[in-house]
Amino acid sequence: MSVRLYKYLREEVFPTPFCPGCGHGILLQTILRAIDELAIDIKKIVFVSGIGCAGWIPSPHFKADTLHTLHGRPLAFATGIRITRPDLEIMVISGDGDLAAIGGNHLIHAARRNLKIITICANNSIYGMTGGQLSPTTPEDFKTETSPFGNRERPFDLCALVKSCGADFVCRYTVFHTKPLKNAIKKAFQINGFSFIDVISPCPTHLGRRNKMPTLYDFYQFIFKNVITYKKAKELKKEELAGKIIIGEYE
Repeated sequence: MSVRLYKYLREEVFPTPFCPGCGHGILLQTILRAIDELAIDIKKIVFVSGIGCAGWIPSPHFKADTLHTLHGRPLAFATGIRITRPDLEIMVISGDGDLAAIGGNHLIHAARRNLKIITICANNSIYGMTGGQLSPTTPEDFKTETSPFGNRERPFDLCALVKSCGADFVCRYTVFHTKPLKNAIKKAFQINGFSFIDVISPCPTHLGRRNKMPTLYDFYQFIFKNVITYKKAKELKKEELAGKIIIGEYE
């Protein structure tokens, strides 16, 4: 991590609690790089998170105001802050289980209301902190603690869902696409409406070891074998998109 980013961090909380190979550390510093390049006063940002591995990205690491809230409720808290403190920037950082499962209703209604809230979903396709259970974004046929014979449920395309609800800015990148991801976060700060950034983040500890991807390099190979741009995806048939990871801004 760049020395210039240290000023945004609480030094006493290091090392981070993330497992070896977890992508959340990459996301953490990418968020801070975007803030630093925009020269935004971090004291003017409120970070809100829920329960799960991703909840540890802003709290306790960021030297800023953070709310570590109830499971599935970060967007409800963020909505309250937006209504009462229109002068502040608000960024929700949480996981796919927190935002799309128990928090799914809050997600679709936050997008529908289109309030100025930046929401970053650290999407590792599993409940990482509580043992590796199936989540709403677990790919079909992937094994988890609660689907030992493979997932039989169709996963959400969270970007398509949020976009259909009326959000102004929606995109997806992986933690391996750091520059486009950083630029997307910078753009989200300029949007006067709801922004949603879905960030594919590897979880070698749970999702990886159960699906023959026990290292970060294995995940890297898997992602780049299956990644496809949104523009290209629009040209393909539904069956051709099976198993693909669509990145870019959703129009």
